[in-house]
Amino acid sequence: MIEFIKGTLILTGATFMLLAALGILRLPDLLTRLHATTKAAALGVILIMLAVATHFAEVGVAARAFAIIVFILMTAPVAAHVIGRAGYFVGSKLWSGTVKDELRPNYDPLTHELKSGHETEANARREPREGDPT
Repeated sequence: MIEFIKGTLILTGATFMLLAALGILRLPDLLTRLHATTKAAALGVILIMLAVATHFAEVGVAARAFAIIVFILMTAPVAAHVIGRAGYFVGSKLWSGTVKDELRPNYDPLTHELKSGHETEANARREPREGDPT
């Protein structure tokens, strides 16, 4: 029974990692590719680490596997956010099917700074002046 569980964990983890690789190749832009790699690859690594901990059944190996899982859960979303933000700042093109760009009204391309929520609300309420971009 334990062999079946280990095999299932490894095959499922490898399948998720394969899906992440296919997502990198097939998805149209940086942000959707990041979504594929962050979600699928992280889940794949977690499942394989669970299989490793189950296979060896030693405290030291299980502790290392658990540490790797925690590390992946903490770093994958942060890394994806930083890469996505950097890609947006350098002008990476969004997919033509992108419906809404919520960052555009809050982003100053000259200074690469994000406006706070209060600045955005104040700008939305004020009257447009001559020379304001449309």
